[in-house]
Amino acid sequence: MASHNSLLQLKGRPVLPNYIQSIVNPRTLYSREDILSTRSILPAASGVYGWFFKEIPKGVNIEGCATQGDLTLLYVGISPDRVGKPNSKQTLRKRVTTHFNGNAEGSTLRRSLGVLLIDASGYPLRRVGSGRRITLTHLGEQWLDTWMDTNAYVCWLEHPTPWDLEKILLSQISLPLNINGNSHHPFSAVLSHTRRQALKAAREEPIEPETNQTRQPRTN
Repeated sequence: MASHNSLLQLKGRPVLPNYIQSIVNPRTLYSREDILSTRSILPAASGVYGWFFKEIPKGVNIEGCATQGDLTLLYVGISPDRVGKPNSKQTLRKRVTTHFNGNAEGSTLRRSLGVLLIDASGYPLRRVGSGRRITLTHLGEQWLDTWMDTNAYVCWLEHPTPWDLEKILLSQISLPLNINGNSHHPFSAVLSHTRRQALKAAREEPIEPETNQTRQPRTN
């Protein structure tokens, strides 16, 4: 995928350090198929990752977001997820794979996408299994898999203290799908409220039986 200097579009913002530009203006972006067909592409190391999207979920404020061709950077994440877990077994490989192939219980990105895309998918959050887990159900997660196949692309940067890089990115770049540490963003409160309402509705509904539902995640 051809790249261009998206930093030029961030008018009035300080230029980021060169090593962080690999997230904002990556040379290569990887699709869901790229990652799940060859997971060794992702390093088994700590770092920060960025998510670019082709289709923007309804209502998301993308003013000031970095772009790469027809893709828009909406979210960054880190692995491990905080300073207190420097010895965590979480790695870029595990975390990015979970976002692409997990469910809304274990992936905050999938949960946010799920509640924002409800009008398109028709699959709300529901309690499943014993009722302790809340996901989009097998069918809803399968729908989101298909949506991500077409619309989601990821890049990453290895770093021993990714939380430091995340703070810089959140302070300098518009990242509407980030919540933690991003209260200054105008969409943060909207997304938080939308997620809370979706969770409240899920808890008020009966447990969704998934007996006759089949999800076929990629495993190669």
